[in-house]
Amino acid sequence: MAGASLLTLLDDIATILDDVAVMTKVAAKKSAAVADDVATMTKVATQKTAGVLGDDLALNAQQVTGVRAEREIPVVWAVAKGSLVNKAILVPAALAISAWAPWLVTPLLMLGGAFLCFEGVEKLAHKLLHGADEEEANHADHAQANADGTVDLVAFEREKIQGAVRTDFILSAEIIVIALGTVASAPFLQQVAVLVGIAVLMTVGVYGLVGGIVKLDDLGLWLSGKASSAAQALGRGLLAAAPWLMKALSVAGTAAMFLVGGGILVHGIGPLHHAIEGAGAAVAQGALGGLWQALATNALNAVAGIAAGAVVLAGVHLVQRLRGK
Repeated sequence: MAGASLLTLLDDIATILDDVAVMTKVAAKKSAAVADDVATMTKVATQKTAGVLGDDLALNAQQVTGVRAEREIPVVWAVAKGSLVNKAILVPAALAISAWAPWLVTPLLMLGGAFLCFEGVEKLAHKLLHGADEEEANHADHAQANADGTVDLVAFEREKIQGAVRTDFILSAEIIVIALGTVASAPFLQQVAVLVGIAVLMTVGVYGLVGGIVKLDDLGLWLSGKASSAAQALGRGLLAAAPWLMKALSVAGTAAMFLVGGGILVHGIGPLHHAIEGAGAAVAQGALGGLWQALATNALNAVAGIAAGAVVLAGVHLVQRLRGK
């Protein structure tokens, strides 16, 4: 009897172990599926926020310029830490909205899109109304502040950092809201994983590139002092390319405002969305039909974004006039 009982016990243990193995395998498959879903959603969210990333990169690179060369990286690091604090506030707020007031996601997306378009039109209007003279005056002020020994450079840097962190808060909010709209229907833990992943990825990506951009001219100077003619040529090329890169980033950032902001607004207005999709489908002909459709759709989204931004800018100026500003 004891032998039979032992065999029965061993059989039961073997059955339990087999069940555990099966359940572990199923759990592993489910975990892999969840991880794959998170990776897919993160990829989609990254693609949708990439437009804002270009604007974020251009604005922050401009914000931290003007300080002394040896202080550029510490300033970028200080702004990056401020950006992480911003996202530590914004991610829980976005998750709370998704959990308790999901109906707010679309209105917030629309507000974010309208703000992007407004900001883009404001930049264009500023360029047209003020031109390059004001920019040169700002650069001259920065150079004078750096050269003047009586200027409190700590306060000067603190002001630059605070301005950059404020700008980052607005753009980070747009990134988080757009990412939240991508994963609004996903389970809560997947939302957490995607939003945290996007927050970290965007912060590291943006400020890593900003750090590289602001030191590009220093790299060019260092290479120009080398004995090798190839290194000197590369250094001169980098020095010549640095200002053009900043201008290109500024143009790309402005275009991204209209493409992303206009796309968000159009998607939230059903009849307009269907009309633009129909116009895009109408030009989709031949082997390059998909390309023409994408170009037409994006162009119409940008036009809608410019129009929306102009309306918001006019409203803001009207309110300012009524308030006597």
